[in-house]
Amino acid sequence: MSESTLTRMDLSEAVFREVGLSRNESADLVESVLGHVSDALVAGESVKISSFGTFSVRSKKERIGRNPKTGEEVPIAPRRVLTFRPSHLMKDRVDSGNKK
Repeated sequence: MSESTLTRMDLSEAVFREVGLSRNESADLVESVLGHVSDALVAGESVKISSFGTFSVRSKKERIGRNPKTGEEVPIAPRRVLTFRPSHLMKDRVDSGNKK
């Protein structure tokens, strides 16, 4: 399995090569798209990218957890968590990459 990470710089470089915008315009486009996605998630909306997957925010209630070292019970505060559900096409694509 590869240890590399796809970064914002990689995405803007791909836009630069594929679309033909300048490097600055490509970087601005990537930043704009990521900004819209994160703004929608902060507002509690789901973000569905066809053939890729759906990002959504889920609220978790307060609960009691346990410190694994001491066994002591500790309250875990309510919080919002980001979830991602891949599309069937993405699942199939990732799965076919495992069969090489």
